[in-house]
Amino acid sequence: MDTKKLAATLHPLERKVLPLISKVKSFKELVEKSGLKDVEVMRALQWLQNKGVIVLKEKVRKIVSFDKNGMQYVKQGLPEIRFLKALQKDPQSVDAVAKKAGIDKSEVNICLGMLKKKAAITIQKEGKLLKIGITPQGQKLLQKPTLEEKFLQSLKKARESEKLSPEEKFAFDNLKSRKNIIKVEVQKLKTISLTDLGKKLEKEKIDQDVIDRLTPKMLSSRTWKNKTFRRYDVKINVPAIYGGRRHFTKVAADYAKKIWLDMGFKEMTGTFVNTSFWNFDALFTAQDHPVRDLQDTFFLAKPKDGKLPSKRIVDKVKKAHESGTIGSIGWRYEWLPEEAKKNVLRTHTTVLSAQTIAMLKEADLPAKYFALGKNYRNETMDWSHLFELNQTEGIVIDPDANFKHLLGYLKQFFKKMGFPDARFRPAHFPYTEPSVEIDVFHPVRKEWVELGGAGIFRPEVVEPLLGKFVPVLAWGPGFDRIIMDYFNINDIRELYKNDIKQLREIKYWMK
Repeated sequence: MDTKKLAATLHPLERKVLPLISKVKSFKELVEKSGLKDVEVMRALQWLQNKGVIVLKEKVRKIVSFDKNGMQYVKQGLPEIRFLKALQKDPQSVDAVAKKAGIDKSEVNICLGMLKKKAAITIQKEGKLLKIGITPQGQKLLQKPTLEEKFLQSLKKARESEKLSPEEKFAFDNLKSRKNIIKVEVQKLKTISLTDLGKKLEKEKIDQDVIDRLTPKMLSSRTWKNKTFRRYDVKINVPAIYGGRRHFTKVAADYAKKIWLDMGFKEMTGTFVNTSFWNFDALFTAQDHPVRDLQDTFFLAKPKDGKLPSKRIVDKVKKAHESGTIGSIGWRYEWLPEEAKKNVLRTHTTVLSAQTIAMLKEADLPAKYFALGKNYRNETMDWSHLFELNQTEGIVIDPDANFKHLLGYLKQFFKKMGFPDARFRPAHFPYTEPSVEIDVFHPVRKEWVELGGAGIFRPEVVEPLLGKFVPVLAWGPGFDRIIMDYFNINDIRELYKNDIKQLREIKYWMK
């Protein structure tokens, strides 16, 4: 590297710090000799390190020293040792011993606990008084300094906690749990050394009188003439700047909505809270079906019940459940309006499809609608399940629609979402017949991935809502799984954890 050019790029702070590095032994000394603030010296060192001129290392040390009670205990002795020395052969009251030892009332319980733990005292209760005696073990403790006493003596010079012996570590742990005897302070020691490049650069003549920036005043006064300008370094690392942006899942959802809109679909919207009638009954889901159990669905306590739609629609749905419609015998049970009134958090966006079909008239056909939104299911959260999920829903209501049209719409959507190859397998769903599972070929992992289901609504769904049977193409794959791979996310919980680092750095949705 051309050291002359490199020297010309140095910032004024770097120019002050660089010549001093080989002459000082510590960061503190570098600050003092440079006449700069700590933050200015640190900034200069980081820039020099980015240029490969220095190696900056930081060592963290935990320094153990006296707290406000520690020095006092070194002079007077630990309270429990003073308490023990004040004991005589015959048991005495606690107050008498404490007074003789000069121990504060707040320290008495600590002394009793510590000495009892070491089997150094006996405690006898006489009436309301506690009488304390000394044991042979207590006498033994007075013959030589305890580990805690030795450790406190060693602290007349601050110590590093990492360099304590096992015995000292034991004493340290005991004293650390007590009030204001010792304290631990974290010190950061910075070591600075010049690299080979830095040593070469240090020998260059580094001009201190350079212009770092050109100001309007300099231009008007023409004082910039015959001055040396700092060379602009186009390779230096600069701080990353993160502008405001929408959540990446919202961007992906808007892209998917645009696909449907471009294909001529209108968007369906609705509330998260719906009656069981729209969420289940209108979709020909029997009232004793397991999916309507509390283990799968969130039922609301307040308001517990909602309003049913018009009597005409309710009666037709009731008939479809009890005795069927065209070519069907229904579920053959007594349909209860009380069950249909129960409010739930919608478990799928298909509830919007049912409500939309019920509002259509024959003059509105053919019609195409889509939805993309949150649904809620009583799931145990893990890497592949959340209690809320996004689903993209679609329906085409058209007397001339057929199964091939259904597959065509789906292929086109997934192609635009980045999956050019899609396949379909026969499947079973409660409210569509025929039904298919949708698989797409993952272009990176080179394998087929299941994304959801589709089919043609059964007559038992369409006829009660629309008044007659018309082919209705329907689909509702989960949207979260479609976008996880694009963002290299393997745990579905990471989609919505709102980690600021992830939100700043995650790639933008571009297809």
